[in-house]
Amino acid sequence: MALAQLSLTDFRNHPATRIDAGPGLVVLAGPNGSGKTNILEAVSLLAPGRGLRGAALDSMVRQGAARGVVSADLKGPGAEASAPVALGTAIEAGSARRKVRINGADASAAALGEWLSLLWLTPAMDRLFVESASGRRRFLDRMTLALEPSHGHHASRYEAAMRARNRLLADDRPADPAWLAALEEQMAQHGAAVDAARHRLTAALAAVLESSAPADGFPRPAIMLADGDGAQALKWETAALADALRAGRALDRRAGRTLTGPHRTDLSVIHADQGQAAALCSTGEQKALLLSIIIGHGELIAAARGTRPILLLDEVAAHLDPARRAALFDRLATGGGQVWMTGTEMALFDAVPAGATRIAVQAGSVAEGTGAR
Repeated sequence: MALAQLSLTDFRNHPATRIDAGPGLVVLAGPNGSGKTNILEAVSLLAPGRGLRGAALDSMVRQGAARGVVSADLKGPGAEASAPVALGTAIEAGSARRKVRINGADASAAALGEWLSLLWLTPAMDRLFVESASGRRRFLDRMTLALEPSHGHHASRYEAAMRARNRLLADDRPADPAWLAALEEQMAQHGAAVDAARHRLTAALAAVLESSAPADGFPRPAIMLADGDGAQALKWETAALADALRAGRALDRRAGRTLTGPHRTDLSVIHADQGQAAALCSTGEQKALLLSIIIGHGELIAAARGTRPILLLDEVAAHLDPARRAALFDRLATGGGQVWMTGTEMALFDAVPAGATRIAVQAGSVAEGTGAR
């Protein structure tokens, strides 16, 4: 699926912007602050979730406007023959909710996932491998959720039960054993489901990454789930997790938090060709490893859903040398699917194959005369 046309009205710094895009690579180039990332954020709101920035909704309405609107025509592989699907989302100023319409009818945000799948990479993710494990868990869970929608339910229920258990253990009064056991049973049930889904995603993605080692010099990541000490994580079964939580009450009370469970899991990534942990690689190698993972994840989604997700790659050329940029653009072009990329200069995308849509972005608008070429 691809966006054939995208319209922004009073969204961020865009009073009225329309983009006609081709089904392949879409390049958005312009100076810092011109509104390139805002366009990608607008696209990300055409899928379930809070968007690629995770920002408050009312912050997205252009200053002084009453509402911001994002709409798009979505078309399938047979772009000329297929009827477009009209997707739209509107945000009222001062509101924490958005209104969604699909083909002119009111719909839930979750219903957008039936039509459109999105993956993205932002500059904030460039340090994923050197920062805390919590960021890698969020990245892992977002990848898992794209393939297993029930994962979000289990993750939220697990976190809620864990917070309640931590409060009970922190109370000066003795905790009600029955209530504590009930919370641990909830954690065990939902935690085992979370852990199983993560293992399925990691195993499938590892197989894709191993079998798709490119000959273009792009790095090949090897991934696995790790425990808090860096060793390969074991699979949590419901009964075993419940037993571990029960046995760990005293330690958890002293620590002020739960020390055992899938919330301690980390995503371990290694540069397979060098045998080096991603955290020890150069900034450029880390960016390339992350891109390989995201592209591989796109392959998984394409196989599961029968259609490729749209990729949103913000400042994708940063930290990549010219040879690796050319290799990336070739890989994206031959892989199929629509890819939206941003950069500060159009020259960064000189190696993008012919036929791409090239858009010059300037101060909340797009320059006339830019488009598919």
